[in-house]
Amino acid sequence: MFGVYNGEMDTADFLRHIQSLLWYQEQIVHVEQVPSREARTRDLDPPLDARLVQSLEDMGVSGLYTHQAEAVEKLRDGKNVIVATPAASGKSMCYNLPVLEALLEDRTSRALYLYPTKALSQDQEKKLAELMPASDGPRGIRHAIFDGDTPRPDRATIRRSSNIVITNPDMLHLGILPNHRAWYRTLRGLKYVVLDEAHVYRGVFGTHVANVMRRLRRLCRLVGSSPQFILCSATIANPGEHAERLVGEPFDVVEDDGSPYGGKDFVLWNPPMIDLADGSRRSTNSEATQVFAELLKRHTRTMTFVRSRRQAELIHVYARDQLKLTHPIVAKRISPYRASYLPEDRRRIERDLFEGRLLGLSTTNAMELGVDVGNLDATILTGYPGTIASAWQQAGRSGRGGERSLSVMVANNNPLDQYLMRHPESFFGKSHESARISPANPYIMKPHLICAAYEAPLTMNDTEFFGPELLWYADELIEDEYLHVRHSRWHLLPEVTYPAERVNIRSASGAFYTLVDSDTGAILETVSEETAFMQLHPGAIYLHQGESYLVKDLDLDSHTAYCSLTDAPYYTQVRDYTETRILNTYKSRQVGEVSVFLGEVNVSTHVVGFKRVKHQTEEVLGDEYVELPPQEYETTALWFTPDRYTLDRIHAEKLDLAGGLHAVEHAAIGLLPLFAMCDRNDIGGISTPLHPDTGRPQVFIHDGHPGGVGVAEHGYEVIEDLWRATYEVISQCPCEAGCPSCIHSPKCGNNNQPLDKEVARMVLEGLLSDIPESL
Repeated sequence: MFGVYNGEMDTADFLRHIQSLLWYQEQIVHVEQVPSREARTRDLDPPLDARLVQSLEDMGVSGLYTHQAEAVEKLRDGKNVIVATPAASGKSMCYNLPVLEALLEDRTSRALYLYPTKALSQDQEKKLAELMPASDGPRGIRHAIFDGDTPRPDRATIRRSSNIVITNPDMLHLGILPNHRAWYRTLRGLKYVVLDEAHVYRGVFGTHVANVMRRLRRLCRLVGSSPQFILCSATIANPGEHAERLVGEPFDVVEDDGSPYGGKDFVLWNPPMIDLADGSRRSTNSEATQVFAELLKRHTRTMTFVRSRRQAELIHVYARDQLKLTHPIVAKRISPYRASYLPEDRRRIERDLFEGRLLGLSTTNAMELGVDVGNLDATILTGYPGTIASAWQQAGRSGRGGERSLSVMVANNNPLDQYLMRHPESFFGKSHESARISPANPYIMKPHLICAAYEAPLTMNDTEFFGPELLWYADELIEDEYLHVRHSRWHLLPEVTYPAERVNIRSASGAFYTLVDSDTGAILETVSEETAFMQLHPGAIYLHQGESYLVKDLDLDSHTAYCSLTDAPYYTQVRDYTETRILNTYKSRQVGEVSVFLGEVNVSTHVVGFKRVKHQTEEVLGDEYVELPPQEYETTALWFTPDRYTLDRIHAEKLDLAGGLHAVEHAAIGLLPLFAMCDRNDIGGISTPLHPDTGRPQVFIHDGHPGGVGVAEHGYEVIEDLWRATYEVISQCPCEAGCPSCIHSPKCGNNNQPLDKEVARMVLEGLLSDIPESL
């Protein structure tokens, strides 16, 4: 009988049980047995303040892990520190202990804690409160959360008397830095700045946060303080480099994890083939639901991660309906979870999971960060989450109690997931990806320079914070009538008021479109200008909180989209046409017989129509045309041409060069996130048998954001590895002429036409022919 929960999971027994079920079809392609390890501890010299030692003993903590002690000692020595260790390794102690030690010594000192989400702020505030010395009395160290939910009557008290202010980068950018005079006491006494979950600060968001950090350091210098920075991160390939680019100062790295670990069985699960010819597989959602339900039947506390809000709801419904038949009580003990729920609903679900009333959760990556929900036994990843770091963060949500745990990653039918299914060593044996940001991106730095000028006039000395780019960006801002020069300083023009309100630090674009329910007049949400034409074009089906809305009109002047609820049995897929023009070549290198280039390009995307696709059957119900203006931006790209021998052979045999290049482009873009921490949507590309700027066949891969955020640059550096992985995906896929597992892209604006799998294989063979295997 299954269903008796004894508090510790037997992972091997569960896997044997799964393999005995009638629906099992050899989906388990690999089981990685991650070994357990013992804790390594050591004493501090000198020891912690006796009051902190007592607090630790009250919590049942008898000593510090080696990485915690190392971090405290480096911070005592005045260093900036980044701690890059796995989930559940006790990273919060690495900053809470030195901060509290400093505040106990000097009550005028201050600390600023920055978390990427409000939920994490709430959770970490509880951990901090638990560590606060009870013997410190009513006039002890004070801490408070300051974010958009903080009641206005409380804000002045927090500014005046809180030793530790807990907030997020958005509030620092919008509420604290522009009002720095009201925060003088905090900034003047600032001893430590903590950035938790630093691996999240990558791409556009990370580039914005890097500029916010430079604005913070600049204001601290102006008021006479020089805080130390403490960063905590999941394991990434470049923690020191990332920290230094994020903050702009040198860092020491702490990454030798001394915490104990109960071990884990990590399963790679590939849905079975339905049709070998077209490469179709069973639904990832269905497979994840089956595993989820089997775990819940055994009363195994399980969290299932998904890639979208709709998926979170669907898997909850599928699992609940399946369990109702045989385990009706268990069916009532599961719930969906996502960031868009109301705060009180999120807190209730978190509490129910922590206290054991819930057995299972289907969640977006809102639960990936370290909100404490108690000890879980199993995690399911519905599709590869995009980075190795995120995958281990999600998997690390189970096994926090020191027992052996289970994680199952169910593959999607796309090139990256299928590559990992065939090459487990690329996931388990490969170092983690590098986090990439580009602080000098003009589309991001220039708005922050305007914000900085609002906070205090800019001077030549500020190149210390913003680099030499400040000089020519300031000249451009004068031409654009944001700044003017007076007494050798750049001042904001009087008519520019509170510029931080117009800078969204989670987008590269400053412009937004508002989605309005035309039946009620309610504002549903805002969408960045970068994605509005793709998602809010007339006729689009847009999902909002699980409901489908039909977009009726897109007003380009007022930046407003009007929609209404619909029960349409289809979704929409946009068709677009993209052109890339080379503006500047930064550098090039010879790789075998071909040259690879990195440079600046102009990308012009023109949405020309969309198709309506029926749910479940994927039947195309019709094609529609739309009239929208093209969108242009300048960004960074890499590009290359196939070798001469392969091109001659393709021409001689009259093969489809355009289809082959298009297929290479799709597969390479799909696999680039394996090497750089980015989402598939952060990258774009085009291919052409004759590019007007080079007169040759060309494949371009470019950053999907204005100015670039370092993804294409990293692709240029690892191009040999990218080509090799792309070749393996295409050549090893069992389909006949191409499928979603190798060369099809759901984002393709040309409806995946033309594509030629065999020519793509030939092109990649030619690119790799003169490259040693050891590279």
